[in-house]
Amino acid sequence: MVTLKNILVATDFSEPSEAAFLYGREFAVRLGATLHVLHVAPNILISNLPAENYLASAPDIRQEIEDDARRQLHHMLVDTDGSGPGAIPVVVAASSPAMAIVEYAKEHEIDMIVMGTHGRGALAHLVMGSVAERVVRLAPCPVLTVRHPERDFVHPDTLATIARAS
Repeated sequence: MVTLKNILVATDFSEPSEAAFLYGREFAVRLGATLHVLHVAPNILISNLPAENYLASAPDIRQEIEDDARRQLHHMLVDTDGSGPGAIPVVVAASSPAMAIVEYAKEHEIDMIVMGTHGRGALAHLVMGSVAERVVRLAPCPVLTVRHPERDFVHPDTLATIARAS
């Protein structure tokens, strides 16, 4: 049997990431795993902007970006009915989101990574690359990618059949 004790959901707060979060949360609940929710904030100290435009205010801007990400993670993890898994919100700053996700997975003994994918076209993928693709290639564990709109595991007609059988 496969044992998953630590599940990592990588989020950029997009719709595909929200769908991935729902999957990761459900897996964590059903398997009794700890849910790590990671947001990689851009490292604004490594940027294409001219240094004189923002160098003096860079620490304040960076702190504001990270604080905003923490607020969004906290909002995602609110568990009013107590039915959710134990969750660890994490914000890190990095110039490469894929490498930050992979390093976090290695350092925290993550058993599975769940992340959304935007499903960009071939040209956009060629030009920009794919964070999800890099994570899949480099991760030390299985990676579940979720497209939005996603395919639900449980359909309403399945729930009705189960209810009648009970």
